[in-house]
Amino acid sequence: MSEEPFINGFLPDKNPLKLLNTNDKSLNYLHEITSALPKLLLTNQIRLKVKNLNFDSLDIRELSQRELKCLNVQLSFLAHAYIWGDKTPNTKLPSPLSELWVKVSNNLGRPPVLSYASYCLDNWHKIDPNKDISLDNVALNYNFLGGIDEDWFVTIHICIEYAARGAISSTHRIVHLLLDDSQPENIKKELVKILESLQEVNFIFRKMPDKCDPYIYYHRVRPYIFGWKNNPALPNGLIYENCFDDVPQLFRGETGAQSSIIPTLDALFNVKHERDELRDYLDEMKNYMPPEHRKFIDYVESNSKLSEFIEKNQDLQEVFDLCLSEISAFRSQHLQYASDYIHKQNTKNTLFGTGGSVVRGTGGTPFMRYLKKHRDETDKSKNRKS
Repeated sequence: MSEEPFINGFLPDKNPLKLLNTNDKSLNYLHEITSALPKLLLTNQIRLKVKNLNFDSLDIRELSQRELKCLNVQLSFLAHAYIWGDKTPNTKLPSPLSELWVKVSNNLGRPPVLSYASYCLDNWHKIDPNKDISLDNVALNYNFLGGIDEDWFVTIHICIEYAARGAISSTHRIVHLLLDDSQPENIKKELVKILESLQEVNFIFRKMPDKCDPYIYYHRVRPYIFGWKNNPALPNGLIYENCFDDVPQLFRGETGAQSSIIPTLDALFNVKHERDELRDYLDEMKNYMPPEHRKFIDYVESNSKLSEFIEKNQDLQEVFDLCLSEISAFRSQHLQYASDYIHKQNTKNTLFGTGGSVVRGTGGTPFMRYLKKHRDETDKSKNRKS
């Protein structure tokens, strides 16, 4: 991995597509109904519209990877709207929606479920194409019910990914420098860049409450991004009609744990997660990431000896610890949001009837305990000589 990857961080190098430029009537119809999800969900028309899908004339081999990602976003939003868009979830996803979704997901190397990549990374456009990605210049391509709170929730994540691009680039450079027996000043230069990048990430992350209300998030955003693994609402999983021999499948829902930023930094800074249910969950989350992201994380995990380098060059310990403090601060902020946006809302016992679990996170985990453990294990990686 000699060439520097991910110039936009883990966002795509080219802006995501919203519309496939095709004369295929089935894809035009798919775009039409996916764009209208807020109205279709409001009027209970979504399941009727899905019955009219027909992709018999479509050959996905003619589509580029960029086009396939756009198609996967549309299919993922439509499928989740179909499943969760009523008082009780639907236990079977009908063909041809199921068949095309499975085919496209297999091509992209990810499970057929709404993942972080489709919900966030591939689901935006710049309002002014000539300006940078920012909270003032990003809009979503697709959403469920729509509104400021839903858009802001995803926009924050998009801008975090963009702010982290410096940290990801420096991670790649540090690994190469370590392999080349680098001088300490070169490593320090990159660590400073990581620190500055993470400070920007945390600055953006703290803005979540500005336009995303906990009540709205819990009752109008969160229910649609659940999966069907460890979810009491779909205890046996989901049947994809005419796929998997009609055996129900278990996939986790969209969650920030599917972002590649923190796993990459954990790998670089040699943060150790104890072998337990949490570690297994973190490893499982890689299956929901784009394959190129998984490959990069594995590359960093296999080659980073940064902590050993710091032990031999104690002048770098301070900036090393400052970087870890920013990662810990991110995890502490995440823990606070989990409490405010989920745990406290759950205790009010005012469920919104769209299925989904009120006990576990959207990824199907006991999130409060996990997030605390994430943070504590990050802190343990600091001050190795103290």
